[in-house]
Amino acid sequence: MIMLKQTSRTFYIPISRLKSGLKDAVASAYLCMRAIDEIEDHETLADEVKAELLLGIHDAFSSDDVINESLKLLSPYAETLPEVTMRIHEWALLCPPTVTNVVYNHTATMAKQMADWVHEGWDIRTEEDLDNYTYSVAGMVGEMLSDIWFWHDGTKSDRIKAVAFGRGLQAVNILRNRTEDLERGVDFFPEGWGQKEMIKYTRRNLKLADSYISDLKGGPALEFCKIPLTLAHATINLIAVGGNKLTRDAVMKLVGSIN
Repeated sequence: MIMLKQTSRTFYIPISRLKSGLKDAVASAYLCMRAIDEIEDHETLADEVKAELLLGIHDAFSSDDVINESLKLLSPYAETLPEVTMRIHEWALLCPPTVTNVVYNHTATMAKQMADWVHEGWDIRTEEDLDNYTYSVAGMVGEMLSDIWFWHDGTKSDRIKAVAFGRGLQAVNILRNRTEDLERGVDFFPEGWGQKEMIKYTRRNLKLADSYISDLKGGPALEFCKIPLTLAHATINLIAVGGNKLTRDAVMKLVGSIN
């Protein structure tokens, strides 16, 4: 939970409210994916090294020995990679045994697709390219969460809307991190798009995400999803009027207002 709090103000709150078992599964999933995200976004690693490490994570999480394979892969980079990445074997161990196939398979698949995007230099020219990228790094997370909800208590959810849930949250991040991404030479906006078009894209996906959670009809899945989605809507509204990031007080006030 300490690592969660350090790496995500948005997801720490809903994960911390889950009950034991489900909390371990979602925390494991989030931290594994945050670990590989830190490789993709690393500011100093060469792209060739990023791709090699991400493919290595794919192979490790597809193997029968995730823990040792991950340790062997990452140990030479202890001085370079952040703590959340270096401890990916711990996050893997945290996962309840009956749902490791869901978390490990999605982590492996995401790492492979991230490696492909690194190879391509994050070349996003069309809306289809953007859809493909946001699926690779976030839409897939929505699918994984749907699998975890079903594992936990049999909750069924619309997987297409689950993808939009993840995609909408990622699109908010793309807008919020626009300046930093351009400074590191990466442009996630399709050709000819400005902020107006990206906001429209984001709102369209968040609308589907609203429908996704309204279908959940209560329970821990709904309680979890309401928080990041509420914060995403508030952030996109702030960006649309020239702001960028919600203050801590604003976040806590929004969370407190959620029924």
